[in-house]
Amino acid sequence: MTKKAFNKIAEGLNEALSIARGQAKPFKLHVPSEIDVRSIRKDLGMSQEDFGLEFGFTLDQVRNWEQRRTRPTHGERTYLVLIAHKAKEIMKLRDEVRRKARAA
Repeated sequence: MTKKAFNKIAEGLNEALSIARGQAKPFKLHVPSEIDVRSIRKDLGMSQEDFGLEFGFTLDQVRNWEQRRTRPTHGERTYLVLIAHKAKEIMKLRDEVRRKARAA
């Protein structure tokens, strides 16, 4: 095991202990280094174009990610994790923001 891997494991264990003891609150979202965009999109029953339009990605981005020519940045992967788990809530929030922007 590398020192870097050991340090990451130790950090996680220390955080878990602090949370279990009530000394800290969980706050980290695990963002994987690789993410299966095609799987997320297909689980939502969307075409590449619809997925991009719905969540603010270009069609080229979606295609490149799915064909592994490029990979999403950390921020994009974070957003994709949220989409994978809370797509309906994200779409609802987006609609609310649009309504408020039109009303202003």
